[in-house]
Amino acid sequence: MEARWRSSAKPVQAPKTTKTVSFEEVSGKASSSEALPLSLHLTNAVFFSLFFSVVYFLLSRWREKIRTSTPLHLVNLSEIVAIFAFIASFVYLLGFFGIDFVQSLILRPSTDLWNSEDEEENEALLRKEDARKIPCGQALDCSVTSAPIISAQKVVDEKPVKLTTEEDEEIIKAIVAGTTPSYSLESKLGDCKRAASIRREALGRITGKSLSGLPLDGFDYESILGQCCEMPIGYVQIPVGIAGPLLLNGKEYSVPMATTEGCLVASTNRGCKAIHLSGGASSVLLKDGMTRAPVVRFGTAKRAVDLKFYLEDPENFETLAVVFNRSSRFARLQGIKCVIAGKNLYLRFTCSTGDAMGMNMVSKGVQNVLDFLQTDFPDMDVIGISGNLCSDKKPAAVNWIEGRGKSVVCEAIIKGDVVRKVLKTSVESLVELNMLKNLTGSAMAGALGGFNAHASNIVSAVYIATGQDPAQNIESSHCITMMEAVNEGNDLHISVTMPSIEVIDSVTVRLSNYISK
Repeated sequence: MEARWRSSAKPVQAPKTTKTVSFEEVSGKASSSEALPLSLHLTNAVFFSLFFSVVYFLLSRWREKIRTSTPLHLVNLSEIVAIFAFIASFVYLLGFFGIDFVQSLILRPSTDLWNSEDEEENEALLRKEDARKIPCGQALDCSVTSAPIISAQKVVDEKPVKLTTEEDEEIIKAIVAGTTPSYSLESKLGDCKRAASIRREALGRITGKSLSGLPLDGFDYESILGQCCEMPIGYVQIPVGIAGPLLLNGKEYSVPMATTEGCLVASTNRGCKAIHLSGGASSVLLKDGMTRAPVVRFGTAKRAVDLKFYLEDPENFETLAVVFNRSSRFARLQGIKCVIAGKNLYLRFTCSTGDAMGMNMVSKGVQNVLDFLQTDFPDMDVIGISGNLCSDKKPAAVNWIEGRGKSVVCEAIIKGDVVRKVLKTSVESLVELNMLKNLTGSAMAGALGGFNAHASNIVSAVYIATGQDPAQNIESSHCITMMEAVNEGNDLHISVTMPSIEVIDSVTVRLSNYISK
């Protein structure tokens, strides 16, 4: 940092002959040994004894606090005195034994760096090192030693796109004027990154807001064309942490978590440690079936009931399954449940979808069945392929009760000493807290599937890191956490039941194979 600050100052020609100035001459005082009231060896002995005594005292006190789960920042008078004694003795010892080293850093910096022959080269190098190619956000610390989360090495290394051509300027003006639609830039220009840059500049002029804090360079915009994002103007990066290893069903996994919430990965990692030290956890897949529920309408309620009875008749299921399964070689119809609301009928189809999450797959199968039913029920009016009884990306009791996607239960027995040493609490306290908070408190709040501490936090972080749909965290984080003292109250049995986890198995399997041991 000292060299960086010096580079901004005007260079000063160093004289060829220099005089070495001692610390005593600068301060105008006697040396440290002459200023001591005691002899040098006796003073050293006193400070040595004081330093190691207070270190031993503080370590003993802090060990006792950790054992009794007392916060370390709570100190009494004796500990405050010990801390000041530690600082004083440390400063003395550092000053005595490292005085020449400290003086060489503060009072006698090397003149090699500022040699007149290398001044211009060094100054140019420092300017290049300090150059900022991505502005800091308004809420971020813009100091040299910190970097905003949104930045990345690849972004810093690449040069930003500059809109300097007359053609680009004309396109921007046309977008601002409304004569050229922004969504057509990729097809007209044939350059996705250039299209994003032009769209970004046009948006800044229309809104009058700067987008300089949003990265543009360092991303392959060709890869998302027609795939997952329209009209891009940049991208956002999220840090990914790893928790684990998690010992599950006898196999170790590292759990990737993309988040900007402090302590989330750390707390999850501590839970993984407690599970691992206690022998691991086990899980069971209870059910696997994606749902889609179209809504149809008839002229009378009786006609709606006729279709309900037809669909729920076991003799008709095989025919409907054959029609449904034509949509995919992976889709397999599992069942149909119908709900009447007047003359409106909601048909909740459930099917297995292989490794896919299966929303599009089940929708195609449903459409095949609806087309087939038009023959016997020509008066059926299809209002929507989804009538929200599915229910997708919305909190719903039907998912909590019937399940959607993967229905899973997982359990572990945490040893009592692990609860005390790793989790810093007791079995009795955890059981009581779980009952009063996760169960009773959530019931008092009228929670729907929220009988847990913060399952949504972990599910969202894992979803973002593994390429799942973050919006499906709503039903996927439905979870009830149960705790019970076992083995005569010495150990803790903990379980989580999650009836509606919606994931793309192919993504999860490939990632787990990569990170598992």
